[in-house]
Amino acid sequence: MLVLSLAVCITLADQVTKFLVIKSFELGDSITILPGLFDLRYVRNTGAAWGMFGGFNNWLILFSLVVLICLIVFRRYLLQNHVAHKITMALMLAGIAGNLLDRLRYGYVVDFLHFHWRTHSFPTFNIADSAICIGVAIYIISSYVVNARATRDEAGTQHVDLS
Repeated sequence: MLVLSLAVCITLADQVTKFLVIKSFELGDSITILPGLFDLRYVRNTGAAWGMFGGFNNWLILFSLVVLICLIVFRRYLLQNHVAHKITMALMLAGIAGNLLDRLRYGYVVDFLHFHWRTHSFPTFNIADSAICIGVAIYIISSYVVNARATRDEAGTQHVDLS
């Protein structure tokens, strides 16, 4: 239930913010929130992360559907039954679903969060993109921690058995 509730809330937040951007901005418009650091900027992304594979919307739709299905079907093999991996699943499902809804509805993904510093500019992104990246990061970190604990516990058990 945690996974579904969290995934729905994140997907809704993603879609509501994108709707507000579409209704409030003209394409390319920007509002400075933190001068020299952060703007809200309406961008249409026809590709994947950082605009890669631009113009391949149908392939990206298919890829998103395949990944969603694989995450659901193979969740027991990919994720362990602890809170961090449940949150990971919710974040990844919500992120993929949020961008997939855009691709199906508009033919592009609505991006609006733009960070920059001096002459450096990070590609504009959205809540769905953030959810995917945070989900992957939590998965990697939590998997490392769980494996490190298991290794430490095995070493402790082996030491006890040898004495």
